[in-house]
Amino acid sequence: MSAWVLPDHIADVLPSEARHIEELRRGLLDTARCYGYELVMPPLLEHLESLLTGTGEALDLQTFKLVDQLSGRSMGLRADTTPQVARIDAHLLNRKGVTRLCYCGPVLHTRPDRPHATREPLQFGAEIYGHTGLEADLEALQLSRECLRVADVRDTTIDLADVRIVRSLLTGVSVSPQLLSGIHSALAAKDAGELRVLTRGFPEDSRQGLLALVQLYGDAAVLAEAENALKRISGVSQVLSNLKWLASRLDGASVTFDLADLRGYAYYSGARFAIYAPGASDALVRGGRYDEVGAVFGRNRPAAGFSLDIKQVVGVVPPRALKAAIRAPWGEAADVNAAIGELRSAGETVVCVLPGHESEVDEFHCDRELVQVAGRWVVQAV
Repeated sequence: MSAWVLPDHIADVLPSEARHIEELRRGLLDTARCYGYELVMPPLLEHLESLLTGTGEALDLQTFKLVDQLSGRSMGLRADTTPQVARIDAHLLNRKGVTRLCYCGPVLHTRPDRPHATREPLQFGAEIYGHTGLEADLEALQLSRECLRVADVRDTTIDLADVRIVRSLLTGVSVSPQLLSGIHSALAAKDAGELRVLTRGFPEDSRQGLLALVQLYGDAAVLAEAENALKRISGVSQVLSNLKWLASRLDGASVTFDLADLRGYAYYSGARFAIYAPGASDALVRGGRYDEVGAVFGRNRPAAGFSLDIKQVVGVVPPRALKAAIRAPWGEAADVNAAIGELRSAGETVVCVLPGHESEVDEFHCDRELVQVAGRWVVQAV
């Protein structure tokens, strides 16, 4: 095997795409800052017990593990940044009241999490801590929509769900972790036959409620159907009312519901959302409420937020036009270097043509050039 062949689902990012990714990264961070979110930079590597405690099996399986040569302790390369940001909020900042944090950095996955995905996503996310009300859930949704608008993603659909519906249906039912995983998988696959087998022996209300979830997806009419189908299950009515409240405040959005959707990591505790767009094989954004995520760090704070993979987003939007540059001669004279410096200070890209390379391909598509006219350096159209 050639030494330069990269591992499966790992790839170099070449100039045009890298420029697009970097422009989008800056735009998303600026957008989050406009909403009052402060940037944090968690480490790529952490002790496993800090990185994974309380996150569930799915994240454990996605995490690369290694041994620290300094301490001999087991460490992991993060597969998701949300638990790290919860640790920062709970253990390092320890503020009272509302805290808004955002982040952007690479994560690593042992396996691609969707068809044709990279195992090295560039994850951007935002989290709001300290508010139990639906206002925080709505803010996370609004910010995620604004981020996709900044990225020029159009014709999106927001899909809403809430993990408390399934939890309410399983209240008082003895379920092993293996059985619970099977139930979640059957719900995600809308496999009523498998669900009937798995729930054999369950209380009738729980069993019929879980089977009803398989059909409870679609437009706003789903909420009325769920109200009727799950009316005997304590707490579900309020959850459905919350989903209706959120949907009613997403002006201009196409909103659907999938009440059996439990995909993702196990730390979600309430309303969840996924945002889809044409051309994407899976959701571009996933988020929701995860009130218990900070409990393992000694501070069980209410929390809501979302994350996305910038590389995935770039793959479904048109390439951004490259800002044309100015071609300039290479020289040591003070006057030409001063002119070049002034142009660069003004935000222009100036490419100096090195001696002997005048006829090579112009990667920056220069539409102007710096020329000397009557003893002065001026910019002219090419």
